Amino acid sequence: MQTTLEKTYTDEALIDPSKRATIDRILQENKHLEGATMVVLNGIQESIGYISSEMQVYIANNLGEPVSRIHGVVSFYSFFTTTPRGKHTIKFCIGTACYVAGIEQIIEKAKQILGIEPGETTEDGLITLELCRCVGACSQAPVIVVDEDVQGRVKPNRFPKTIQDIKSQEG
Repeated sequence: MQTTLEKTYTDEALIDPSKRATIDRILQENKHLEGATMVVLNGIQESIGYISSEMQVYIANNLGEPVSRIHGVVSFYSFFTTTPRGKHTIKFCIGTACYVAGIEQIIEKAKQILGIEPGETTEDGLITLELCRCVGACSQAPVIVVDEDVQGRVKPNRFPKTIQDIKSQEG
């Protein structure tokens, strides 16, 4: 925990001097721009990886915006996240075609292998599981997206190899 004259922070991104400096730099470089809120939030999401409730208050105070406005933007756009994500993300398409093609079995296999639910991150911070709507690859159902790589016609018995590939990539 870091204490300053104005506030005691508990969020790791606001405690860590390097991450806090990154947040402050993004705020300073962009707060004068029209549409600064979106530019700042995108920059912080990209650099830090998430925008917690505590960070939203910090951003609002620095931009002179109501916290409700910052929270509204963060909660509206699905690409913003309020908790740290893993180094790698596996998204499961739960659109109609993927659902009918058996994506639920693959989700169950992932939960079994990793011991986490969708929306959670493994303890080692390596993998986050997420659910998403249609990714536009219905003819390839069921579909998963590993980081930015769309994989189609995924089979539950082949899914463990996806996890092995991610882990071997990390060495």
